[in-house]
Amino acid sequence: MKNLIKILLPVLLLGMIVACGGETKGEKVESSAAKEEVAKSTAAAKNYAVDTKASSIIWTGSKPTGTHQGKLSISNGSLAVKNGNIEAGTFTLDMKSITVTDLEAGKGKEDLEGHLKNNDFFEVEKYPAGKFVITNVATASGDSNITHNITGNLTIKDTTKSVTLPANVAMVGNKVTAVTPAFKINRTEWGINFHSGILGTAKDKLINDDISLVVNLVASAK
Repeated sequence: MKNLIKILLPVLLLGMIVACGGETKGEKVESSAAKEEVAKSTAAAKNYAVDTKASSIIWTGSKPTGTHQGKLSISNGSLAVKNGNIEAGTFTLDMKSITVTDLEAGKGKEDLEGHLKNNDFFEVEKYPAGKFVITNVATASGDSNITHNITGNLTIKDTTKSVTLPANVAMVGNKVTAVTPAFKINRTEWGINFHSGILGTAKDKLINDDISLVVNLVASAK
């Protein structure tokens, strides 16, 4: 009996790690066809330039055996704001800036970053920039941490889809911030199919289709 316990205990622990370690956090955000009309600002709106040093996107990717996390820079952008409400805006994703933050240099960090940038994933040499263009902003209710739902056209690898992101928008002095909770998008909808379940990938090589993202925008009055 003792020998059986010694055999089963590591198996059970491994099963718990696999079950818990491969999950991405956040609500699923569904995509739809890109909107033809973008949001327009009123004459009374004030323009805010996105602070590229203070703004970023945190990503989390997962597979059955665990997760990896990293950052993506925002290279430029602007928001039109009136009375604390975002009316319109856009920001650009620097796809070449993809980094992995949960691995150390020399311990797989460079290999994973290179893989994310090559043809299996984001093809950053061919598609160096992504983009988010706001098409609609609506006031949110029912959650004190979510003030607005921001709908926009998200472009990655020349594929554009409409998504609606919950966000907490706040004014702090001459700055406006827009921060999302963690949310998930399906990478295959933007043509990123490497080791996806839709391809019938073997379980031990499967990478989850959902990517978890947190967008943190900070913009200053021009």
